[in-house]
Amino acid sequence: MAHPFDALTADAMRAGGTWKWSGQGVADGVDRHGRELIGAFVAEMDFPTAGPVAEAVRASADASRFGYLADAWVADLAAACSAFWADRFGWSIDPERIRPVPDVMTALVATIEHVTPPGSPVLLPMPAYMPFLTVPGQLGREMVPVPMTRDPFALDLDALDAAFTSSGARLLVLTNPHNPTGRVFTREELTAVTAVVERHGARVFADEIHAPLTFDGRPHVPYASTSETAAAHTVTATSASKAWNLPGLKCGQVILSNAADAATWAERGYLAEHSTATPGVLASTAAYAHGREWLDDVLAYLDGNRALLREATLPGVGTVVPEGTYLAWLDATGLGLDESPAAFFAREAGVVMTDGTRCGGPGGMRLTLATPRPVLAEALERMAAALA
Repeated sequence: MAHPFDALTADAMRAGGTWKWSGQGVADGVDRHGRELIGAFVAEMDFPTAGPVAEAVRASADASRFGYLADAWVADLAAACSAFWADRFGWSIDPERIRPVPDVMTALVATIEHVTPPGSPVLLPMPAYMPFLTVPGQLGREMVPVPMTRDPFALDLDALDAAFTSSGARLLVLTNPHNPTGRVFTREELTAVTAVVERHGARVFADEIHAPLTFDGRPHVPYASTSETAAAHTVTATSASKAWNLPGLKCGQVILSNAADAATWAERGYLAEHSTATPGVLASTAAYAHGREWLDDVLAYLDGNRALLREATLPGVGTVVPEGTYLAWLDATGLGLDESPAAFFAREAGVVMTDGTRCGGPGGMRLTLATPRPVLAEALERMAAALA
């Protein structure tokens, strides 16, 4: 039976005007064959959000809830987020330790500025989410890249250890599930990271924005939940924005898993919280409290898209089917192109993906799978034809 998402067309999404379907020339550009472009470079879904979430936004409009955040709404969000994380991931968080921020990037900036020594470098496993490569430098911090191992992608503990030693870094940015490779790190892997971090007296910023999006029965393990030691050196950031497709509503959450960070945040976190959008808080509360059935349906649909990618024939391209997230990493270094693979496929296939160079992975591409299956099928067919 066809899923309602299958009826969504590329034309309709272009008309919707989001950055994914208007940026990088997608709205009015064509490929070498005159075909309209398919947007697959932004980490957002093309699917309408859950009914309870949409209703929360409508209700906020009807009640003119466009003023500054009320403490009661913040408390409701924290309680709903805490309950969701306890039920879904087995981590019980004191709701008072969950604070609102506009997004994960705001949380990263606040973490760098408030809990690390001035001027200290930041370690980043590579490839990585694009802004993580540039934000430390904008704050006057050196970004130290630490390549991940491959086949499969994994954190290189020896490289992390050496990078901490040589750079004097005091913060590791850890993204789990990982963007852009889709790895879901195991408890054993995370425990090993804790030992390295502790050895250097460092901290961890855990970006867990894709936490609800895992497949094949793999559990998401919150890094700070693995031990008291990990909790003591971690600031966790998350959001309902990826799992329920709410990025434009500007609401994330910071989870403070130790008393010292909670006290620091109470003293210095006001500016980080201040730009959080009231409708976003109300929508995120509804997502965590009432959007689980919708989420499970979306996960099943995304799993079908993963299967479609797995079956695709893309000669010379290494395809990493994600364990979590809806982001696939394609390694096209074997094609031996004289240009970036992303530029090649945009021109020859009309499929606009994220250039891996922007993620610190030259020769790679990040493909967003969270699109209607007929659109994804067309994209993969065009790519296969370009290679043929």
